[in-house]
Amino acid sequence: MPTAPRPARSLLPLAAALALLAAPPATAQDLPDAPSARPVALDASRPTPAGQPRNVVLMIADGFGPASATLGRAAKGAPLALDSVLVGTAETSATDSRVTDSAAGATAYSCGIKTYNGAIAVDADGAPCRTLLEAAEDRGMATGLVATSRITHATPASFAAHVARRSEEPEIARQMAASGVDLLFGGGRRFFTAPPEGAAAPAGAWGGAGGTLATDRSGYDAIDRLPAAALLADSHLAYEIDRDETDQPALADMAVKALDLLAASPDGEERGFFLLVEGSRIDHAAHGNDPAAHLGDILAYDDAVAAVLAWAARDGNTLVVSTADHETGGLTLGRDGVYVWDPAPLLAATASFERMRERVADGEDAAAVLEEGTGAPLPEGAADAARGAVRAEDTAALAALVTTIESEPAGVAWTTSGHTAVDVNVYAWGPGAGRFRGAMGNDAAGRALFEALGLDRE
Repeated sequence: MPTAPRPARSLLPLAAALALLAAPPATAQDLPDAPSARPVALDASRPTPAGQPRNVVLMIADGFGPASATLGRAAKGAPLALDSVLVGTAETSATDSRVTDSAAGATAYSCGIKTYNGAIAVDADGAPCRTLLEAAEDRGMATGLVATSRITHATPASFAAHVARRSEEPEIARQMAASGVDLLFGGGRRFFTAPPEGAAAPAGAWGGAGGTLATDRSGYDAIDRLPAAALLADSHLAYEIDRDETDQPALADMAVKALDLLAASPDGEERGFFLLVEGSRIDHAAHGNDPAAHLGDILAYDDAVAAVLAWAARDGNTLVVSTADHETGGLTLGRDGVYVWDPAPLLAATASFERMRERVADGEDAAAVLEEGTGAPLPEGAADAARGAVRAEDTAALAALVTTIESEPAGVAWTTSGHTAVDVNVYAWGPGAGRFRGAMGNDAAGRALFEALGLDRE
């Protein structure tokens, strides 16, 4: 079913939730086995291939800051696939704020320029800027967009559409369908299958000559040629912690399938490709201060990185760059002046708050749903607080309660339900990876992507 952004929460419900939970933070302990990333067929100690890449894969972990990387590594109990290819950092400001949104952040990577928050591939004056995807298409390269959000959401949109405001998703869908992009995997099905009110056709009518539009898992599995789109939810795809593998593939699966399809040329000519892969819902969980959902999508993204690096190592001519458009949530590892934190409690959770909210809305008992979903016995008073929030139809209070139940025992905390200006990590491997070393602006990283492929931004 379609998902909706979690309502903004006030400080009062959070304070009330905190007052319920007086138990001391967890002490350090041996971590249980955690989900591990796929093996990386990559010797990171050897120099990366020299020269110009034939293919570029840009991976964006939306909302993924340095603390998120530490959280993922600690929960996994081993290095992340990302760790071996860390090369630098990116500063993420927009032209109208030191704190960017995903639209301005993604446009910096897609066009190599800074712009205002909300802008989709237009400059600060509103003029369209040439994107990396468009430049690749002009050269005759294959192109693809993969995301766990709606495919019309800010990050993928910034590579294949030009609008003044990211909220113009029907128009983004229309432009995306006409853009010439060869592959779309993600959510946002409703923009491509259901006509808007008063319209005769969907906003983004997909599928020209030979084009395929899959709307379920069996259709996705059957895709074997381009152009193709697999849009597997009306809105965003499920959080990894909630994902039904019979309904939706993992991000790693979609990334590898996209790589194989883009690399397969029907005429046997190797024309190269550009692929964007976004782990979108890392950000959504951080906006909701939902640590277990945030962790699950971090580990799923790292699985995708491992799979893409392994593919690139076999290919030998592919540059892989991973970064984030911004940090979200102001995640801190350690809280309340206590020098202990432990990710183990988060690994016991079985559902995101989004899924718990849906179950409660369907009539299940709130306290039972929260105890099962968080994987922990409810602290004293929490059951009454949960049922009271449901009676009052106070979703924000219920969300704050879940945040506290999960975050306090793990010793983690959040400074905001929005974005922060923390520099994000940059990871790169393959021909041209040296262009991304050191500290740089996100727009400079975007220009380096054009330069790596020898593409003109004008």
